[in-house]
Amino acid sequence: MSATDTITPASPAYLSQAVILAGGRGTRLAPLTDTRPKPMIEFHGKPFLEYLVEQLAEQGITDIVMLLGYLPDCIVDHFGDGNRWGVRIRYSIGEVDDETGRRLQRAGDLFDDVFLLMYCDNLCPLNFQRMWSHFRQRGARAQVTVYANEDGYTRNNLIVDSDGFISVYDKSRTAEGLRGVDIGYLITEKSVLEILPEGNPSFEVEVYGRLVAERQLAAFVTRHRYYSVGDFRRIRLTEQFLERRPAVLLDRDGVLNEKAPRGCYVTCWDEWRWRDGAREALGRLHDEGYQVIVITNQAGIARGSLSEDDLAEIHRNMIGETEAARGSIAAIYHCPHHWDDGCECRKPKPGMIFQAQREFGLDLSRTFYIGDDDRDGKAAEAAECLFAQVGPERSLLDIVQEGELTRHANVSTA
Repeated sequence: MSATDTITPASPAYLSQAVILAGGRGTRLAPLTDTRPKPMIEFHGKPFLEYLVEQLAEQGITDIVMLLGYLPDCIVDHFGDGNRWGVRIRYSIGEVDDETGRRLQRAGDLFDDVFLLMYCDNLCPLNFQRMWSHFRQRGARAQVTVYANEDGYTRNNLIVDSDGFISVYDKSRTAEGLRGVDIGYLITEKSVLEILPEGNPSFEVEVYGRLVAERQLAAFVTRHRYYSVGDFRRIRLTEQFLERRPAVLLDRDGVLNEKAPRGCYVTCWDEWRWRDGAREALGRLHDEGYQVIVITNQAGIARGSLSEDDLAEIHRNMIGETEAARGSIAAIYHCPHHWDDGCECRKPKPGMIFQAQREFGLDLSRTFYIGDDDRDGKAAEAAECLFAQVGPERSLLDIVQEGELTRHANVSTA
């Protein structure tokens, strides 16, 4: 164990249990929830809750406790003992109007000393090993996952301080300076349940408030958008995300075209030279159903070597010749800034990757970014997506023909 690995006596080697809060009425989704709980609303032929169970199984969590209330038989009849998914599922059934704290108190005897607490209506393709390592390093009693919410996707309800701890948690979402939102995926010691008073308490209000005051609630921050079945506004986006249409993210210079010498740029179409096999690769990706998205640094704009109009003309020609080769390019994101501008979009920062994720509903844990240098690899790592590198002896066509993209299209590696 390294010096940075702080671990409490109760902490196991890794998470083995998840507890899912799934007891509410889901009134905002009526009439869909008149005859079923909200996590049983179907997407592409299976209920939302099944995607959560699959995620847990993929991440190595095999013990699941579901805390139910509203129409519990609908969930129990579908999932049974969990054997179909390679997990064990147990149930605690309370009253429909039980608050989260009461549900947890009722089922406390079923919990491990440390467990993962999830909301039944939120899904985010997180890397649980990274979450766990972060929790161990912080040495807090609990750690909540926070969506950075840079895009204003929802209303903020907390503040994360510079050391990675929650300094303000406001369920009413009215405090000044809130930035980020709790999406569940809480790693917690079972002992925090002792904070709950008798009656019908809210876990978030009572426990989060106490842990924040004691500086014992750490934050694991993600910029990958989460998806929800909480209200009608989100259902379309969730449907798109769970379709899991395959996509590939491509660097431009050095992957699609021959790279200009260091410090130089392709400034007009006459200077463009396709890399061998690149157009054939784009055609194959189109035939296999991939959305192709180009993500490229173009500091030549900031340096005055070309204009935005020049770049647009290059890209119009690039798209035209791609389509002539039976390929297609769904979008192009470019960073026009200088190396020292401090923007969030210039690779190795992952800003453009996250922009593409939000706009196309990508699951980055299943999506490759293909580049030609270390900056591309670092951007992929920061975005927690897959990475493949081209080089003098390995072209984009080689990567496509190797089949690595297809093998990962429907299997999360988070």
